[in-house]
Amino acid sequence: MDWNRVEGNWKQIKGKVKEQWGKLSDDDLDQIAGKREQLEGKLQQRYGYQKDQIKKEVDDWYGTQSWPD
Repeated sequence: MDWNRVEGNWKQIKGKVKEQWGKLSDDDLDQIAGKREQLEGKLQQRYGYQKDQIKKEVDDWYGTQSWPD
């Protein structure tokens, strides 16, 4: 999985992230800045999910996105 696509296009993608995980604030999204570890940490904080559940959710979300070439 090439997470660099997320980091490189974060300004465009963060709206999709907010749609998926509405409990994340705009400040959260700014702090995440496209970094997967930050995203997973904020999801754990906001939703109380276990780490393995978060990884699966993020993987599933990533797999459903259409990425620009």
